[in-house]
Amino acid sequence: MSAVAEKIETEMPAPILFTDSAAAKVADLIAEEGNPDLKLRVFVQGGGCSGFQYGFTFDEITNEDDTTMTKNGVSLLIDAMSYQYLVGAEIDYKEDLQGAQFVIKNPNATTTCGCGS
Repeated sequence: MSAVAEKIETEMPAPILFTDSAAAKVADLIAEEGNPDLKLRVFVQGGGCSGFQYGFTFDEITNEDDTTMTKNGVSLLIDAMSYQYLVGAEIDYKEDLQGAQFVIKNPNATTTCGCGS
């Protein structure tokens, strides 16, 4: 009798989810700027009501310690310090009655504030 080992392949979810909606908005903003080298940088910094706040900026430079994610041709950069706080988070773009904005849904955030910090 021979035992056949069955290889089971499971796809690991991305540690950070960069949604189609967010990627599409970033692509639109990059097109408006006319600079295809721009990438969206997401970072966590001290401050805000709950101790940390999220920030977004465009950057042309990828640093050595950056994690780069690409979705639909758009690059997202996250520095090493921020990455550890964003693992498991979803980066999305929402348009609703309150306006349009990038939103981070982070299951690691133990407290949040209505201001979005």
